[in-house]
Amino acid sequence: MSYQNFIKKIFFFSFILIILPVNAQNIKKQFYKDSLSYKELANLNLVFGKNKSFDSIYQKQILIALSYFPELKNISIEFKLKIANTPLSSRPTFFGFFQSAKKRKYIIFISEQTNTKLEPILFKNLSFNAQIGVLGHELSHISDYTNKGFSEISNILWIEIFSKKEVDKFENRTDHICINHGLGYQLFEWSSSVINNLKIEYWRGADNLKGIIKRGRYLNPETIINIINTSPIYNQDKLEK
Repeated sequence: MSYQNFIKKIFFFSFILIILPVNAQNIKKQFYKDSLSYKELANLNLVFGKNKSFDSIYQKQILIALSYFPELKNISIEFKLKIANTPLSSRPTFFGFFQSAKKRKYIIFISEQTNTKLEPILFKNLSFNAQIGVLGHELSHISDYTNKGFSEISNILWIEIFSKKEVDKFENRTDHICINHGLGYQLFEWSSSVINNLKIEYWRGADNLKGIIKRGRYLNPETIINIINTSPIYNQDKLEK
């Protein structure tokens, strides 16, 4: 590539960034499949698609969710489709556990097939807005992981096995991270989808559907709305229509 062509390409991408600003801080109540133009999608991919791997079928949802987590712009994340009981989950790769926080690679698993009970809340069966909400929850996990060293990550694995109460606190805090990043309305729609489609009062995850559940592991819709209503970042004047 000649020096002149190189300069032209740098100028072109700089121009695109100027005329198509990424509104990562703009909070919206509802996203739809046609919420983004082709140019806006291309811009999101340019800014937030670096070091990310995902199936093109979910490109819009993933890039919109990523745009609310600017701290993850350079973090390596693979969005992997698989067959699993749990609709979505996230974790560092095996070798990622032994890398520094900023150099770790992460995987978000998106289940394409599960048991009959959980079929209604598979990612592919959710509304577009709810899909962004649950992706926001998983990205909140990764945002949290990037601030933790090996011992702290290992401790999370320990509590997942031995302490249900600590897992409750961990997932509750993750929902708060998602809301604080501006995806509260999307998380609300995801939470409402789970409660309504599974006909349960509390959601404790895919492995906790037997018996009477008296307490949720994740924030319920009412709690999410209460937090939104008291948060300054959700001021009605700041909402994008």
